[in-house]
Amino acid sequence: MQPKFSLPVRAGGQAFAPRRRLLSALCAASVLFLAACGRHDQSAGGMANMPPAEVGVQTIAPQRLVMTAELSGRLSALKVSDVRPQIGGIVQKRLFTEGADVKAGQVLYQIDPASYQAAYDTARGTLLKARATLASAKTKADRYTDLVKIKAVSQQDYDDAVAAVREDEADVVADEASLESARVNLDRTRITAPISGRIGASSVTEGALVTSEQTTALATIQAFDQMYLDVTRSSSEWLKLRRALASGQLKRAGENGAQLSLTLEDGTAYAHDGVLQFSGITVDSTTGSVTLRAIFPNPERELLPGMFVRAKLDEGEDDRAILVPQIAVMRGSDSQASVYVVDAASKVRQVNVKADTAYGDQWIVTDGLHAGDRVVTSGLQSVHVGAAVKVVDEHAGAASGASGASGATPVAQR
Repeated sequence: MQPKFSLPVRAGGQAFAPRRRLLSALCAASVLFLAACGRHDQSAGGMANMPPAEVGVQTIAPQRLVMTAELSGRLSALKVSDVRPQIGGIVQKRLFTEGADVKAGQVLYQIDPASYQAAYDTARGTLLKARATLASAKTKADRYTDLVKIKAVSQQDYDDAVAAVREDEADVVADEASLESARVNLDRTRITAPISGRIGASSVTEGALVTSEQTTALATIQAFDQMYLDVTRSSSEWLKLRRALASGQLKRAGENGAQLSLTLEDGTAYAHDGVLQFSGITVDSTTGSVTLRAIFPNPERELLPGMFVRAKLDEGEDDRAILVPQIAVMRGSDSQASVYVVDAASKVRQVNVKADTAYGDQWIVTDGLHAGDRVVTSGLQSVHVGAAVKVVDEHAGAASGASGASGATPVAQR
């Protein structure tokens, strides 16, 4: 049996007030629900009618760049010679001014020659005696040549005379060598400059005893009308450059080898360019780098040995380089670079690119973009893949010419 419920009624058959209040609440809830639905429909319709995001783009336009690398190192003289004695003795005179330029063959020191002069004179006297003995032996041998024919002397006497001539000739050769040795030692008492250049401080003064076995140089001469600069380059970068040149992506810069320009310690540019001489054939096991050697002219003697400089190396030319502002390039957690591109339908799509080399505030893109592509450079925060956008700022992708750029330099900027 189902229970029966009844509401109390007042006189005249009307229900109590709670029932009225319940019906009023239900009506109010219905009105609020319908109003909320109306507002949702208006909001959705408003979002659908919002205008597309406004962005700025850069239209890709390939350009010609000279690829460069900035390296640093210290200069060294083209020729360096330590002046050392080749004989022993007492230094009588120093015949140069410290810090002056000297010529090859110029006398720098005079060592006491007395004992070497005596040895030379003795050797010369011995040689003269040997020559006189040889002359006498030749005369005797010539005379015996005629006498042996008429049996006036024995064959043995003739043979002895001929042998004596040959022995005396050998003595003359040996004495001549002794005289030459004595002459060389006598000449070495005058210590001369082996190369032309600028000589430094002298390590000895008059009266000092020097020997041929000493390790301390008397002075050092450096020829720096031309200077060497040795710099290092990582082997990975060197391999990358060689492959780019071999594939034709880069062309060699200049007809006479790679050119280098110098920046001095005070930040000023050096007036003369250098030329790359060679690259090392061995990779340093501790640094993983290859040594490059360049030579620079130094006519004004502005460059000094040991000076620290920065060199910019022209590695090659790229006739169709693509530059993209760094702000437009995004990198994921896997370091993959990408950019937003606006297609012909004004829709945004994401393109993976290869951008490893910086130029000022831009990246050099070697893969992923082509001439005519429009890369989003502003308004990036309001776009997403597939969204329609409105291009409000469009310009060609020309180099900005930022100073101090590393990696590449436009030819027109050099």
